[in-house]
Amino acid sequence: MQLNHARILLTGATGGLGQALAGELSATGAALLLSGRNAERLAEIKVAPGTDYTTLQADLARGEGIAAAATAARHFRVNMLINNAGIGCFGLLEQQGWPPVEKVLAINLESPIRLTQALLPWLRAQPEAAIVNIGSTFGSIPFAGFAAYSATKAGLRAFSQALRRELADSLIRVVHVAPRAIDTALNAPAVNALNRYLKSHSDSPEAVAAHIVATLRNDRSESHIGFPERLFAWLNGFAPGLIDRGLAGKLAAIKQHASSQ
Repeated sequence: MQLNHARILLTGATGGLGQALAGELSATGAALLLSGRNAERLAEIKVAPGTDYTTLQADLARGEGIAAAATAARHFRVNMLINNAGIGCFGLLEQQGWPPVEKVLAINLESPIRLTQALLPWLRAQPEAAIVNIGSTFGSIPFAGFAAYSATKAGLRAFSQALRRELADSLIRVVHVAPRAIDTALNAPAVNALNRYLKSHSDSPEAVAAHIVATLRNDRSESHIGFPERLFAWLNGFAPGLIDRGLAGKLAAIKQHASSQ
């Protein structure tokens, strides 16, 4: 799909990556329906001059939010859905209460599946359409201290692949993009401290947004951002025991930072 012909529902538009992605997509000439939970932050999003865009305040963790987003998407004549909304959940699972785990499951996995399901009949009726799911490297390299978060991102990757195969006889593309760490407010201070200690690579929201747009322009269906993360993702699929042993040496540091919150 040519992006200057795209009419996009972008969820999580008020986050660091969402704002950068809104700016990058607007520069391509795409029309944007920007969704987020905070009306004030939605109003502050900057897009390219002349962009056809509107905003939608909706909580996609709630059924009424899904319904509102689906209605707005049809009214806006959306032909691309970008499931970008997400939250973090750092900590040792046995030390976490259920509410934060339930919240990350709802926002990172349940919400994009529900919104996609709600919009599929509409998208099927378009001359061309796309569903883009923004995952994480942790969906391919599940990481200690991020058990629930990794589960949601692994689930989103599996959902993307299964749905792509399910829609193979349709005109709907399904794309999955997996960034590594991104320098945004999504990261708790303990996460930033752990990344510094482990010397983990991270990218700016602008760099990730540019990569996502390049992925869409190049008609790629799967993309991992960053090296050596792409290699480790492949290796974890081929020989997970090697990754188990590699991460075992970092476990003490992960536990220390996870318990410092």
